[in-house]
Amino acid sequence: MAEANLDVAGCGSMVVDLFYRTPKFVRAEQKVALDAHHGDGRMERAAVGGLVLNHLGWARVLGLEAGVFGKIGADRHGEFLRRGIEQLGIRHHLTTDGSASSFAKVFVDAGGGRAIYMARGATAELAPGEIRRRHAGFIRHAWMVSSEISQLPLRTVIALLLFARANSIPSVLDVDLPPADACPMLGTRAELERALRLATILKPARPAARALMGAGRDTLRLAELMRARYQSQAVVVTDGERGCAIAARDTALKLPAFQVKVVDTTGAGDAFLGGMLAGLRWGLPWRAIGTLANAAGAVCVGQLGAFPPGFAVRGAVLALFRGALPDQALPDLAPPPEVNGPLDPSREVNRFLELCLSELGTLRREIDLDQIRAAVDMIRTAEARGGRVHLTGVGKPEHVARYAASLLCSIGTQATFLHATETLHGSLGQVDPRDVVIAISNSGNTRELCEATAAIKEHGAQLIAVTGNPASELSHLADLVIKVPVQQEGGVLGLAPRISVLAEVCVLAALSVALEAAHGLTLEQYSRSHRAGTLGEAARRLVSGRHGRRKLKAVK
Repeated sequence: MAEANLDVAGCGSMVVDLFYRTPKFVRAEQKVALDAHHGDGRMERAAVGGLVLNHLGWARVLGLEAGVFGKIGADRHGEFLRRGIEQLGIRHHLTTDGSASSFAKVFVDAGGGRAIYMARGATAELAPGEIRRRHAGFIRHAWMVSSEISQLPLRTVIALLLFARANSIPSVLDVDLPPADACPMLGTRAELERALRLATILKPARPAARALMGAGRDTLRLAELMRARYQSQAVVVTDGERGCAIAARDTALKLPAFQVKVVDTTGAGDAFLGGMLAGLRWGLPWRAIGTLANAAGAVCVGQLGAFPPGFAVRGAVLALFRGALPDQALPDLAPPPEVNGPLDPSREVNRFLELCLSELGTLRREIDLDQIRAAVDMIRTAEARGGRVHLTGVGKPEHVARYAASLLCSIGTQATFLHATETLHGSLGQVDPRDVVIAISNSGNTRELCEATAAIKEHGAQLIAVTGNPASELSHLADLVIKVPVQQEGGVLGLAPRISVLAEVCVLAALSVALEAAHGLTLEQYSRSHRAGTLGEAARRLVSGRHGRRKLKAVK
């Protein structure tokens, strides 16, 4: 396997948890008044959550380089998830073409018990083929991968585990649901059994392990039976406040949970897995791995919500761990980012350039050449009836539009820049109904651009959208959409438009190549429009050389 720069990459549920406090749980036909959250008086509190995202968060605060990949929606829940992911420094490779981002209604009673109602949304829509087609490069950078039997379709879980095996990457599978709940919601029982056999390490909750084995309540016995049946390297069965049991080579042990005050049990098993992933990455013995995992779970139940609130919880986890195993050595952990001072610029640049290559590789694989051909046909038809091309955008895409207009002119396509915000203040007059307007926006929902393009459509011109969001308002307005698939911008915060701008430039440059070919542009034509500069001189030299060879041939 190539050298990894991610300790763990996870795929599965990414959920906005919406928390409500209730004095008690009610049955059908009963009512209860919800309590306000302490301190702020709100009835609803939103938090980043989801089984996979939670355990990656806890692995991250313990010091691992963690990444998540999969599918979310281009909606407010999706934006909320991305902000939470980036604030904790979890790297992501996410597509935003899901119908809606996943969310869950979590009701917590006075004793910390919970009832959860989930809407799987985009998580349920991740198809098996997308693992290799969209996320292969990201996965290959990981030392290990993690996934779940919870919300992800079983066929997709199988595709991920097969890919991991083919690339010699260890896998950890969290078995959260018993077969009766997993099947048929996620897939068939045969698919469930196959997924369990493909994973390197299994981490089932006791109810799921008991249902799979049809055995008694003893967690260690369940772990041993599962390991024998599925030929796993290890099986770790969690049992809530009773701790965990571990069956591995030369290991068969039970470890008690830490006794702490419970505020909310949501995500305790996810935090446990985050600690377990850290112990695995550090090469700890199984007793230490289980103790570290129990410590993470104990800290988690002392807070409201499953996702770690920040790096401050690391100290609490390690304090419990060192109190239980004072002689166990741990790796030298870097200080949390909040107190670590400036980031290493060279490292961040290398990460950015790696991400650039990965994202542009995705663009190369996923670009739809039929869309480019259709754009060429639309522009050529407009030219034949006396029309021109205009390019527009707001923010960074405005600069892309200016460049692309200049580039198209240089290869023989009449093109001008159209100022989007000025369009509604008179500049619409530069557009003729015979023209084509190319509008550039990664989100496709920039208000000023959408208002301008709506006016352009009403004016009668045709509209081509160059966007990363085919479900956007701009895409719905357009006659043709050229999709530019970019999921990550790069950089420390991951917010400034960087890679999306590179991709837009690449796509419009590709369109210029297609137009140059369609026009049959000659060296003579190119040189006539480039009267100065190095390029003009080079073109004239090539033209002169060609004419010289013709004259020499005629003399002979």
